[in-house]
Amino acid sequence: MTLDELSKSLTKAPFPALSGNVYCIGRNYTDHVKELKNELPKEPVIFLKAPSALRTMESRPIACADESFHHEIELVLLIGKPIAMGQSADESAIQGITLGLDLTRREVQNDLKAKGLPWTLAKSFAGSGVLHPFVAFPKGKTLDFKLFVNNDLRQTGTSSDMIFDFNFILNFLLKYQDLHPGDIIFTGTPAGVAGFRQGDEFHFESKALGIDARGRL
Repeated sequence: MTLDELSKSLTKAPFPALSGNVYCIGRNYTDHVKELKNELPKEPVIFLKAPSALRTMESRPIACADESFHHEIELVLLIGKPIAMGQSADESAIQGITLGLDLTRREVQNDLKAKGLPWTLAKSFAGSGVLHPFVAFPKGKTLDFKLFVNNDLRQTGTSSDMIFDFNFILNFLLKYQDLHPGDIIFTGTPAGVAGFRQGDEFHFESKALGIDARGRL
C-alpha cells in the first residue's frame, strides 16, 4: 500500500495524514528487557522503520514470509501538531493513539548485533509494522492493552509499566529533530514476545482505547 492509501485507512479526519516518519522505542518495559537478557537502558533506545514497512490488520504480503517472527504489541502515538527541535512538549502534542505490532526477525537481529552491525533488516521490512486505525488520545489515563495469537493470550501491559513515559519520549526525540503532524511513535513492548507466522490470527484489545479487533498476519 502507498502511504496515501494507508493514511486513508488509518488516520481519517480529523487526524493528520501519515508523514512517513516512524520512530520506535526499544527496551521500554523492564520485564521485556529481562526476557531478552538486555541491559536496562538509561535513556530511550531509538530505531526507525521505513514507511514501506507499515500495513493494516488485513492480511497482506510480507517480506521473509517463510520465517517465524517475534510479535511485539505496542501503544503507537500519532503526533498532531508541528513542534520544533529544542521545544518542550507534553501529551497535548499527541492527537491519536492505536495498537500496533512491531515484528522482529529475532535471529537476524541477534546475529547482526553480535557483529556490531545495524539491525535495520531485522525490524524494517514490508509488513513489519501492523497498525489498527488511530483513535482519539485519552489524556491522563492509564492505557491497558493485550495481544492474543490464535486465541491464546500472549502479551499484556499498561502504559504505567513503561520505563520512559510519553512525555519523556517526546522530549527526548525533540533533542534531535523536529516532530511533524502525522509522525508516529511505537512506544515499546511488554514481555511475552514469541513466534508468529504468516497466516496466524491475532486479536488486539484495549478497554481504555475502545479497541477490540482481529486481524491476520
